[in-house]
Amino acid sequence: MRLVLVSENPHKARELAAALPGWEVEPWTGPPLPPETGATFRENARGKAAFGRAHGPPGAWVAGEDSGLEVTGLGGRPGIFSARYAGEHATDDANTAKLLEELDGLEPWSREARYVCALVAFSPRGEELAVEGTLEGTITEERRGSAGFGYDPVFVPDGETRTVAELGDAWKAAWSHRARAARALAGALGERTPTV
Repeated sequence: MRLVLVSENPHKARELAAALPGWEVEPWTGPPLPPETGATFRENARGKAAFGRAHGPPGAWVAGEDSGLEVTGLGGRPGIFSARYAGEHATDDANTAKLLEELDGLEPWSREARYVCALVAFSPRGEELAVEGTLEGTITEERRGSAGFGYDPVFVPDGETRTVAELGDAWKAAWSHRARAARALAGALGERTPTV
């Protein structure tokens, strides 16, 4: 079955494809996406999926994705602003630098965090599916590792001693917040027939 991920981040399309074996996952090639206006990851994901349904290829499932990092000591920030935490069009390095600066000097518990991924998919007939995946962990004091993207070099998952950037792409494909959301979506999609 064919699924188009409505996202301008090519990393996310690759990760979703790795987590959905047997599915033909395609990156978004349609018009530029409108600004995110939702108050939650799910609202933003749904907005992208709805845009994809209106402007994407006919006959395919379309999925919108929104994800980010919620840090306990920052009241849940950066949250839905994770990709632009240091400003519009900020780089991963700039966002990570701002995060580490804000956590500097705070109590250790302040570094407790979780990654969140919301996926909303529409079938060609308009049926809507919504799932979420999370990954609990802690923010380090400095960057470690070179794999992944975003905040991966400073995020150590619970039960691990290495950052996601040190654990690598194969680990991420199996255990990340996006992989968990993808498995939930795969389970829901598996209950549908290819003609839906």
